[in-house]
Amino acid sequence: MNKLLFLSIFLVLFIAACTTNEKIVPPVAKKISKELTTHGDTRIDNYYWMNERENPEVIAHLEAENAYKDAVMKHTEPLQTKLYDEIKSKIKQEDESVPYKKNGYYYYYKQLPGKEYDVNCRKKGSLEAEEEVLIDENELAEGHDYFALGGLSVSPDNKLVAYGVDVVSRRKYTIYFKNLETGEVLADTIPLTTGRATWANDNKTVYYVLKDDVTLRSEKIMKHTLGTSSDNDEEVFFEEDETFSTFIFKTKSEKYLIIGSESTLTSEYRFLDADNPVGTFQVIQPRTRGLEYSVDHFGNDFYIRTNLDAQNFRLMKTPVSKTEKENWTEVIAHRKDVYLGGFSLLKDYLVVSERKEGINGLRVMPWNGEAYSIEFDEEVYTVYPDVNLEFDTDIFRFSYTSMTTPNSIFDFNLKTKERTLLKRMEVLGGFNKDDYETKRIYATAGDGTKIPMTIVYKKGMMKNGDNPTLLYGYGSYGATMDPRFRLSILPLLDRGFVYAIAHIRGSQINGRAWYEDGKLLNKMNTFTDFNDCAQFLIDDEYTNSEKLFAMGGSAGGLLMGACINLRPELYKGVIAAVPFVDVVTTMLDESIPLTTGEFDEWGNPKIEKYYYYMKAYSPYDNVVAKDYPALLVTTGLHDSQVQYWEPAKWVAKLRELKTDDNLLIFHINMDYGHGGASGRFEWIKETALEYAFIFDQLKME
Repeated sequence: MNKLLFLSIFLVLFIAACTTNEKIVPPVAKKISKELTTHGDTRIDNYYWMNERENPEVIAHLEAENAYKDAVMKHTEPLQTKLYDEIKSKIKQEDESVPYKKNGYYYYYKQLPGKEYDVNCRKKGSLEAEEEVLIDENELAEGHDYFALGGLSVSPDNKLVAYGVDVVSRRKYTIYFKNLETGEVLADTIPLTTGRATWANDNKTVYYVLKDDVTLRSEKIMKHTLGTSSDNDEEVFFEEDETFSTFIFKTKSEKYLIIGSESTLTSEYRFLDADNPVGTFQVIQPRTRGLEYSVDHFGNDFYIRTNLDAQNFRLMKTPVSKTEKENWTEVIAHRKDVYLGGFSLLKDYLVVSERKEGINGLRVMPWNGEAYSIEFDEEVYTVYPDVNLEFDTDIFRFSYTSMTTPNSIFDFNLKTKERTLLKRMEVLGGFNKDDYETKRIYATAGDGTKIPMTIVYKKGMMKNGDNPTLLYGYGSYGATMDPRFRLSILPLLDRGFVYAIAHIRGSQINGRAWYEDGKLLNKMNTFTDFNDCAQFLIDDEYTNSEKLFAMGGSAGGLLMGACINLRPELYKGVIAAVPFVDVVTTMLDESIPLTTGEFDEWGNPKIEKYYYYMKAYSPYDNVVAKDYPALLVTTGLHDSQVQYWEPAKWVAKLRELKTDDNLLIFHINMDYGHGGASGRFEWIKETALEYAFIFDQLKME
């Protein structure tokens, strides 16, 4: 029998069984053995064929997985609807952002009742002026299952706006231009970009980033003149090194155009006077492996954040006329106990974001005066600069949040130290931040390292070892999952859950060394740290292994897969979202998006030591015949970051080998990519599915 016909018949019979209350059985993936040999090591991959995106048999298998998921979760549909309504009811239907001023206009966006997307607006001169709609995303999204708006960029004369649109969810944006005086959308269109255009100061020349159509690497900076075909656009810069990606922006001063080129470990920047788009970009500091830096401009100098002789980074400056590192002079020295995250330049002040003892904060350094830190009351929180486009001002805008405090935007007077609350995210349904408690606790890793966790729960929680708990983690790329308010977890907290974030190695919560200790040949620390955090929550009587769930997405999905291979008995259930689980095969395939740019994160498996190290933790390669927790795995067919076939193969291999009867369901969104559904409310459906999975495992009403 034809294989495709067989699968089609299987799918029909399978769905029929699901709808007639017969025993529901999971779909079985066909096995086609393929030998993969590297460094003399031969691996047999029975599910390699699943990477054939256009193969009808692949699509049929994915649809069968979705049908199985729908069938086994059908009894939870009323609960999913209840959870959806519960979360949505807490979101203010009609809302508006805090306006910021740029070039004589106040910019903001509105959210309207029942609408999924933002309406981007501005007012000229004052907030009492007539409203002007720049882009109504709801209109652009009509007729599309997915919609994402790239960066809005208004021309210096305020007459035109450039914007990017992605309706596939592959992060391939087409740039359009709109005349804000007439409302006309110009004929100029530029496909296959990152979505943002950067204007030269002549109001007719724009620069953008062109992607490789296969790998999606941001590889070229192009120059476009309005009124001409993008086919004739000029290539300004081509990043030849496939481990680098490139981008372009304009300095805060709007004086210079800056081309950046970065890999995991190395940076290089070029600059050009924005008044002279026919000129040639000049290199600031030629790339040197291991040297990272970033750039902004103020006065006669470039200000440079760099790791030059500074693991936790320091701040330097250099004259625009002498930009190489030999001319850099120190503004803020390196500190072993403080990680310098970023900086904001003002006429009379320098404001820096820095992290100490795992908490990020803001330090104000007057150019003439004594430095001070902005103080906050909570034990654990997150604070970061908001939109600050003006130089000649004493007002600095920042955002503040914690696990119990909704996002809050303040204007801070740098001279008087007075702060004004401009807006706090409104949570409907009787939410009271004082009903919840958050704090930092520490687990001890196997090597004695103290691993911080941030936890939140409803007041009155008893440490009796019986609280349902969800432990979240990521632990890669130096990305720190800071303690922010998450409206989505309120249904958990209000039902007695403890929610915890494990700040494992691979992030930068304790500085750059924390990241270095969780990547390349130290990557295993990330996984054992997370399991040690789980063990601590059990030992310290927050929960037990029958009520502990874990969750992570993307590289955090890798974390989930590795952790349950190591210690599956710790968890009742695990949610792995868009998980990067086929590490070895993916990192050997340089045609896959992101691969070449991540050799310094995971290692290049063409080098023997990295091959064997990553093979030792790669979740797909280490599935064996044993019991695993209940699993909910998600992906998107159009995922540009982690290709759908990684979790598809992983699920198939788990079905083949696992020895338990625990639920394993695979949810494939056939319309979306890595970030999931677009819009204000669509994401709630997947969250409702995740929570229904957890509640069902706990047999909660």
